[in-house]
Amino acid sequence: MVLLLAVVCGVAVGNVYFPQAVSPLVADGLGVSADTATLVVTATQFGYAGGIFLLVPLGDRLPCRPLIVTLLSLAGLGLLGGGLAPGLVPLIGASVLVGVTTVIAPIVAPMAAGLVPEGRRGAVTGTLLSGSIGGMLLSRAFGGSLGEWLGWRAPYLTTAALALLLALVLSRALPKATAPSRQSYPALLGATLHLLRTEPELRRSGFYQAMLFGGFSALWTGVALVLTGPVYGLGASAVGLLALVNAGTMICTPLAGRQVDRRGPDAVNLVTILAVLAAAAVLLLGGLGGAMGLTALAVGSLLLDVAMQSGMVANQVRIFALSDEARSRLNTAYMTCAYLGGSIGSWLGARSYGAFGWPGVCGLVAALAALALVRHVLHLRTGGER
Repeated sequence: MVLLLAVVCGVAVGNVYFPQAVSPLVADGLGVSADTATLVVTATQFGYAGGIFLLVPLGDRLPCRPLIVTLLSLAGLGLLGGGLAPGLVPLIGASVLVGVTTVIAPIVAPMAAGLVPEGRRGAVTGTLLSGSIGGMLLSRAFGGSLGEWLGWRAPYLTTAALALLLALVLSRALPKATAPSRQSYPALLGATLHLLRTEPELRRSGFYQAMLFGGFSALWTGVALVLTGPVYGLGASAVGLLALVNAGTMICTPLAGRQVDRRGPDAVNLVTILAVLAAAAVLLLGGLGGAMGLTALAVGSLLLDVAMQSGMVANQVRIFALSDEARSRLNTAYMTCAYLGGSIGSWLGARSYGAFGWPGVCGLVAALAALALVRHVLHLRTGGER
């Protein structure tokens, strides 16, 4: 069941990330600028953040099987609408719907954590995250390659069919389970905000991930622009191929989960933040072009991916330990922070590239990681009081 859920997470998360590879094709197909086309990416991620806050708390209130099947079906319809959109504005609207409803992974993670002993939660979380990472990587490669071959609409229509097919499979495969809470929906939303106010470890974890995920999103928004721009002059499929280089992340996150189980989340967080700073320095060389530049992009993006996802494992293990009965609400607050950071990172990445080129994107990644490092140092110096 864990492996099946990992596949489901990958498919759902892929809906958020394949637009990063096809945004240059959207620009050409709809006759808008490349910077304007990145609004599709930003809209999907803002929708995802909104869906996390509004819908993921229902994982504590409703049985998971009908909830997951319904959301996946709606995401499929949103993807279908995106593939048939006649212009940029309808595509942005469909992208928001896809983002809001494809919040399967944040619902699955706390559900799975409740099915295993505490000493196995890091490993299981890492396995599920590996599935999500596979969705990130393969969706970019799939979207870029299929989009270059058949046009930008083809990835949307294909993923729509896949989402609807999976919804049918899950309607029979997922186990029946009772919801852990009987609170009303407004009370669940209020509880999410209450947890953010009262749980300093939740706020700290959310801040770490908002900064690192913001850098991650800025990187991949900028990569699509630099690879298809004058420095390299490559097609959208090159973005997907670069993402495939980062497949090693799928191996590293289960290892990170075991390190969290052994050494604790704080030790892993520190290593991941420092790794993002190192990745920003390596990625700066990507602006040189040629074989050296491509190598720097591959190595730097791999290091950043591994660091961001490993930090995700550490943060989720920390917050899931805060309460057995409110894991979905804890994950809601945490993931909302993370994807708000990612959405802003995508927007800032496009603006930084337009204003300062590739060095501006790398500087943004480093600045966000530096903020996370300052927060972590303050925590260590105050003995966890801040």
